[in-house]
Amino acid sequence: MKSLKKKLNTAIKAKPDAEVLFFDESRFGTHSKIGHGWFETGKRTQLNISLGFKNFYIYSAVSSTTGNSCSLILPNVDTDCMNVFLSELALSFANKPILLVLDGAGWHRSRDLVIPGNITLLFLPPYSPELNPVENLWEYIKANTIKNKIFRCVTALEAYVSEFIRNISNATIMSVCNCSYLRS
Repeated sequence: MKSLKKKLNTAIKAKPDAEVLFFDESRFGTHSKIGHGWFETGKRTQLNISLGFKNFYIYSAVSSTTGNSCSLILPNVDTDCMNVFLSELALSFANKPILLVLDGAGWHRSRDLVIPGNITLLFLPPYSPELNPVENLWEYIKANTIKNKIFRCVTALEAYVSEFIRNISNATIMSVCNCSYLRS
């Protein structure tokens, strides 16, 4: 954590007007996510589940201090999709440099990755997902969209999750993605 904080502070000093965004991707699919619930004592409760395996990925970059964000739904996690996301992210913040904090997945470090001029990549220490506040966003989105729900087709799930993400306020992102460990 100290090395990340030091690296981030150095990058911010070099680009004080930069937007610091944390990035990650997460899989969403038609396979049911079962959560806890309240049921009447003594009665066996039946739950419908779906065992489908159609899925998509959400790529998101969020600021824990401003709540600004950029999200895209893409079909895979690979270098091509990462390039699409980086291009769209650069356009979304066209007038501002971006310090993008992300993990070291292979497609994040690929030699075929095209990094736009206004984006600087900063990598999290290996095996430290707890340092990435976007992980909290995934829990929040999944708890409020797919937990104990059935989606018969991936298109319906995609539309439902997209609508939910479009309506997340900056204040909610700041709250869910609170990153107090990086503050001085």
